[in-house]
Amino acid sequence: MKIANLNGRAVLVAPDGTATDVQKASDGRFGPSAADLYPVWAEFSDWAATAQVGDGEQVQPEQLGAPSPAPTQIVAFGINYAEHATESGFDSPVALPPVFPKFVSSLSGPVTTVALPEGGQTDWEVELVAVIGRGTEGRTISEDEAWDHVAGVTVGQDISDRASQFSTPAPQFGMGKSFPGFAPTGPWLVTVDELPNRDDLELQCTLDGQTMQKGRTSNLIYSVPQLIAGLSGVITLYPGDLVFTGTPEGVGLGRDPQVFIQPGQELVTSIEGIGELRQKFVASGEGGAKPVRTLKKEGS
Repeated sequence: MKIANLNGRAVLVAPDGTATDVQKASDGRFGPSAADLYPVWAEFSDWAATAQVGDGEQVQPEQLGAPSPAPTQIVAFGINYAEHATESGFDSPVALPPVFPKFVSSLSGPVTTVALPEGGQTDWEVELVAVIGRGTEGRTISEDEAWDHVAGVTVGQDISDRASQFSTPAPQFGMGKSFPGFAPTGPWLVTVDELPNRDDLELQCTLDGQTMQKGRTSNLIYSVPQLIAGLSGVITLYPGDLVFTGTPEGVGLGRDPQVFIQPGQELVTSIEGIGELRQKFVASGEGGAKPVRTLKKEGS
């Protein structure tokens, strides 16, 4: 099934693209917001499996918000594809890949306009995002049970301001990846039973029509179950939390010469079986960080 956040309300999206309001269809049992579904995911998914969907309004991507609009945590992994590790100047990880936060204020829906920070070094990173659907027992999850804790997956962009990321004596990721609109997700959550192969999906992004990244999630160094198992050995995962799983090669930082997003450009990000994001970028005279030295190929 597909779950979307349509004008702030949880809807089921039918194959023909029409929406069924969850609260109305369930006689008030679930909803009204998408955030309300994740704490009761098992009960909701049982109901949704037999719910009648369709014959509602046609979903327009511009009306959609983040499919999990109020996560407790947004956790992201770096260098989880071998060729991206190489282009970033790192060896492939031999333990769990590096982890960093994207702060919740950076979260947005699938079709947005994003203001570029000053400095001119904003980059793209297409990622498969897993949305947690079972909480309270979200510690020490085994790999075998990890997919059972996932409500579904969605498309994500880990937009990254490299100037901020490398403006400190040691690289820091969270701030440079958390400007407003730097975590677009969507267009909806798709449960993994709807996917052709939950462990092998094509993902890509284009900038003004030019393909910048194209890869497959089967090339993840650490799979989604391994990432969730590793995370849950340290932190508690809560219903609605987002796990960005890493990006393939092709980021602007790793190119020669380096390429960064410019005002007026459009970034289109897509994953097989899920859908796409569209971000347009505009100049901003506020915020951001100016580079203090030549950027090295050390990114995520």
